[in-house]
Amino acid sequence: MSTQGPRYTPTEMLAKLVGFDTVSHQSNLALIAFVEDYLAAHGIAATRVPNAQGDKASLYATIGPNVDGGVVLSAHSDVVPTAHQSWSSDPFTLTQRGSRLYGRGSTDMKGFLACALALVPEFAAAGLTRPIHLAISYDEEVGCVGCQDMIKQMADGAIAPPRGVIVGEPTEMQLVIAHKGINGYDTTVTGKEAHSSQTQLGANAIMAAGALIGELQRLADRARETAPADCPFTPPYTSFSVGTIEGGHALNIIPGSCHFAWECRTLPGEDPAQYVQALDRFARETVLPRLQATAPDATIETVPRAGAVALAPETGPNAAADGVPPDRRGAAEALARDLTGSNHTEVVSYATEGGVFQTHGFSTVVMGPGNIREAHQPDEFIEADELERCVRVLRGLIA
Repeated sequence: MSTQGPRYTPTEMLAKLVGFDTVSHQSNLALIAFVEDYLAAHGIAATRVPNAQGDKASLYATIGPNVDGGVVLSAHSDVVPTAHQSWSSDPFTLTQRGSRLYGRGSTDMKGFLACALALVPEFAAAGLTRPIHLAISYDEEVGCVGCQDMIKQMADGAIAPPRGVIVGEPTEMQLVIAHKGINGYDTTVTGKEAHSSQTQLGANAIMAAGALIGELQRLADRARETAPADCPFTPPYTSFSVGTIEGGHALNIIPGSCHFAWECRTLPGEDPAQYVQALDRFARETVLPRLQATAPDATIETVPRAGAVALAPETGPNAAADGVPPDRRGAAEALARDLTGSNHTEVVSYATEGGVFQTHGFSTVVMGPGNIREAHQPDEFIEADELERCVRVLRGLIA
């Protein structure tokens, strides 16, 4: 492979990546084109996986021979919005103040991608006997949407089966072997408007929604009470949250409609459908009959939003790595232990694309530079030495 292409330090590469405004509602194609050209300059071909509209794309590439036993380095290219946030500097210009590098996506998660890309010239010149695969997705921040087709294509034979996948979400380079799943839903109540003095003629959609939210609280209480005693997550149970609610037009009008969005963050191996079914049953048996007494056409409907699959631990007594063949389970964890020299592992309650890789048969862990507490914040930053530590770990893949 050619090694005559451009070279960047991790900080220089991060500055390039932060400079692309890839907020999820916008295209990421300029960033993808930059990465394609950079890889091509080093003799590395890449494959685009576009979305249906053609305004976004995932990208994967193989450095070295496409044989079994390599590693996938995974990162998403999109970032969360900066609107309504107060920044001290341009969020799309990497700005160094002291030891900190400020910019949208510096931690979540262009920092990891910058480290991987900065090492491409070394990877390409190393004469690898096993490959390093790069996987870059879009729309992770809106529910792990963009990785789906790319990962399926990779799993269907586009790359030889790797030893494991490292998803570079911010963990301060600690090895994360499991995370919760995110399951989002929209519930819409349709009742009947009437003058607020004539409650016998209307069907109050907001009050019905309140009853449903009360049931979600009961489900949350039950999940907390029945969680395994040794649950390692924080909080140590499936959690529930109602994020938005809207309905009604005026105080003196009985509201005819109400909508609320809610989520549950489930433990690995847990089926989120049980909670939707429980809410639907309560709606059908308790709430809807009250509405239909005065509004026969009243309805309650819950539909899923985008979400993220849980990442299950692949080793230990509670291992439940759905989709990963038994002979590959724990391979990514072992690889990460070799790279870091540490036997310490953690679990997290936020979600990543790791669960999607795992359900397609890839042994997967999460490990990357930066701290999740800085993600999505105004003045998001990453410490410069976090990039250096990540580079040292990834450079170990050459061996």
